[in-house]
Amino acid sequence: MRYRISPQQTIRGHAFPEYIHNEKKSRRRFDSMSDNRSFRSFLMPVCFLLVFLLLFSRLVFLSVFQGNYYQRISDNNRIRTFVIHAPRGVVFDRNGKPLVLNTPGFRRTEKGKTVLLDREQALSLIASGVKDLEVDNLRHYPYKEVFAHVLGYIGQITKEELSSVSYTDYQAGDLVGKEGIEKQYEATLRGIDGKQLSEVDALGKTVRTLGQTDPIAGQNIKTTLDSTIQIKTFEAMAKVKKGAAIVSTPKGEILAIVSKPSFDPNLFTLGKGYKVATTSGYQTLDEVLLDTESQPLLNRAIGGTYPPGSTFKLVTAAAGLEKNVIDENWEIQDNGQLKVGAFTFGNWYYIQYGKTEGSVNIVKAIKRSNDIFFYTLSQKIGVDQLSQVARQFGLGQKLGIDIPGEQRGLVPTQEWKEKTIGEGWYLGDTYHYGIGQGYLLTTPLQVNAWTVALANGGILFRPRLVVTADDAVLTKIPLSDKTISLIHEGMKESCSTGGVAWPLFKFKVKNEKLKIDGRNFLAVAESTTSASMKNYREITVACKTGTAQHGGESDLPHAWITLYAPAYDPEIIVTVLNESSGEGSNEAAPIAKKVLEAWFSR
Repeated sequence: MRYRISPQQTIRGHAFPEYIHNEKKSRRRFDSMSDNRSFRSFLMPVCFLLVFLLLFSRLVFLSVFQGNYYQRISDNNRIRTFVIHAPRGVVFDRNGKPLVLNTPGFRRTEKGKTVLLDREQALSLIASGVKDLEVDNLRHYPYKEVFAHVLGYIGQITKEELSSVSYTDYQAGDLVGKEGIEKQYEATLRGIDGKQLSEVDALGKTVRTLGQTDPIAGQNIKTTLDSTIQIKTFEAMAKVKKGAAIVSTPKGEILAIVSKPSFDPNLFTLGKGYKVATTSGYQTLDEVLLDTESQPLLNRAIGGTYPPGSTFKLVTAAAGLEKNVIDENWEIQDNGQLKVGAFTFGNWYYIQYGKTEGSVNIVKAIKRSNDIFFYTLSQKIGVDQLSQVARQFGLGQKLGIDIPGEQRGLVPTQEWKEKTIGEGWYLGDTYHYGIGQGYLLTTPLQVNAWTVALANGGILFRPRLVVTADDAVLTKIPLSDKTISLIHEGMKESCSTGGVAWPLFKFKVKNEKLKIDGRNFLAVAESTTSASMKNYREITVACKTGTAQHGGESDLPHAWITLYAPAYDPEIIVTVLNESSGEGSNEAAPIAKKVLEAWFSR
């Protein structure tokens, strides 16, 4: 039997079965998958090779080219350098008593600021896990506010100081002297820090010490200050709200220097845990810094400028005598007041008591502080000649005391007034100038310095707190023996009965070691009738008081006194300013008297 095969059957029939068609399709898919697998098998090794080459090159770069860098980082993580802070030098008084000390403490840096910590504060922080504390020596001022302005204090160095040539070897965070002797003698007092190289573990604990450089302590300083006289002077000024006192020797060495109000410098150096126990009234550092009215940080002894009042009459007297304007025989008649046009210039004795003093010569004028005499004398001298002599006495310039903050003051002239104020010089200006008022401004230091010159025969010394080898003589003021003798006599009588400095009349102390010589040390009159007065001595004093007007009519005047004792062979020069307190005899003289008692009772 024959079969007919259709076209469809020819394609899909027995000649070309279905599985053959499907097999072809499967082979094509299999070939495609084989190609993909071949590509993948080639791509993976290539990727691995590239990664390997990248890692290898990075390893070579890190180990060969940056190996030293990462070695240093590793060492820094493992090896640390600790600073061993050097103690500052100790400051002593002239008798070897320490005025500032070092006490154990700590420091840390908080937000770029060096914070000082006492032992209790440090232990509390350590207990809480703080590890960045540095052992340090805290500055301790045992006399607190008594020596505040002369010693100063220390604090963190500022950006301005870091940029200064004087601080080229300093780093941010270092502590430096800020005022007084601490600042002036920073280079001497500062020590050289040491270093300790230690290996630490991952927790920051020291495993072992690898090496150490010991610190070198700063040098000690011996000053001219007398701690006993400084304390007594400060105590004598206990009731003074604002003022200053300076005690010195006839060679310009400073024995005591006090400024009120004062502050406790330990507030700057002993940390927040320091307990204040002072008479200054300031309990916190903020109270000190924010009191812009009283300005406790101002050293009024060298940085405050004031009209000197009648203490300047000593300079006016010297100008009149040395310029041959007057001599010891020249006299004026005191009628109580002078009139210039519509203005009246009166003598204090006439203004207060309505009395006049008759004929007045140079000695009596100083003794009684007679304004009429010095009005007339200043007119005869003239403003420019008076200013010339004032500069010879150290006014209008810095004397060069070895602590920062000194001011020049002001010595007026006709030219100065025209340039500064835009007015001409009047006769009334001369009158005021001659008695230490008007435009004249001085510091207590300058008043003390010219008194030193009168006490030693005319040598103007550079006031100083640390004795050095350099010459301390500023100039020899051209004063004749006659001039010095006349001024001396007037000053001596000013402190004697009939003068104006009544608290110092017949000044006496109990000290049998003072040898009676009939000039400096006298027998007390009562010693002949009272056994209890046998060991007392009367001491001659040469002085000049001052009552300086300032401000408005309602403001009390500044009270001044400047003196030396004993009168004929001076040992001590004392100058006291009590701001806005009243008359010099009433307010300043009693303070000076207590200082003299402390000195001559020793």
